[in-house]
Amino acid sequence: MTALPVYRWRLAPDGLATRRQLRAAGLRPGGQDPTAELQRPRRKRGPLVAYLYRIDLALPVRPMTPSRWAALDRANSARRRCPACERDAGYVIPAHLGVCNPCSA
Repeated sequence: MTALPVYRWRLAPDGLATRRQLRAAGLRPGGQDPTAELQRPRRKRGPLVAYLYRIDLALPVRPMTPSRWAALDRANSARRRCPACERDAGYVIPAHLGVCNPCSA
């Protein structure tokens, strides 16, 4: 595998974008490998790296179907259900507790 070209923060050439930038434009990488790396300097923990993808090879984001919306709704409701008391907590159960706030007390 060859090394990817590395660009410094805000110095990447036109035609390249990060995943977030692609998503904001309604695009996705579409199976392409990263073309380059973008490094943002950080003081203590080393540089933050983001991969860059070619915009001209990006594909449009797949639309959400009714079954996908239903699956997402089921997944979110499962995250709100307390395993101890089996009630909908009305918020996402904290992972470090594993149960709703009344059950953890």
